Amino acid sequence: MPRINLLPWRDELRLQRQKDFLISAGVAVVFGVLVMFFTNQVFNSMIEHQGARNGILKKEIAALDLQIAQIRDLEAKKDRLLARMNIIEQLQRSRPEAVKLFDQIVRTLPEGVYLTSIKQTGSNLEIKGRAESSTRVSSLMRNIDASDSMQNPTLQVVEAKEVDKRRVSEFTIMAQQTLVVHDDEGGVQ
Repeated sequence: MPRINLLPWRDELRLQRQKDFLISAGVAVVFGVLVMFFTNQVFNSMIEHQGARNGILKKEIAALDLQIAQIRDLEAKKDRLLARMNIIEQLQRSRPEAVKLFDQIVRTLPEGVYLTSIKQTGSNLEIKGRAESSTRVSSLMRNIDASDSMQNPTLQVVEAKEVDKRRVSEFTIMAQQTLVVHDDEGGVQ
């Protein structure tokens, strides 16, 4: 028996459903593409905005780095100036020490002792001179040890020589200068 479709409307309905499905699938694909496009645009816009903000931050960081470098330069200058000020202050405090040292040297010289040179290296003193006898040299050493400005005399060399038909002892004495520290009121500590 031949098969006759008595209900052609089912075929038409199936075709209509297929058309509707294809249309809705096409609309869904177009909608999906539009959503992806707009999402992509939004994210690109956000990335560009963040990139612009990062650029501003980089400029600010560069400006701050420059300021930090300037501050470091100023701190280095300040440290150099403070070091200079400290040196000047030390020199100002030690100015009277040379006068006191020469005064003490004059006071410690016994009769019959003549100095030929005095050399100072830091706080070390090298005293060279001539004496009429070696007892005068030992007297000078005792006087140096008892002075306020010098201490620790050490005899380096004593030579007996004849100068101008007189016998003299040439000597070299090493001593240390004692620094007297003054407080701000001018008193001695």
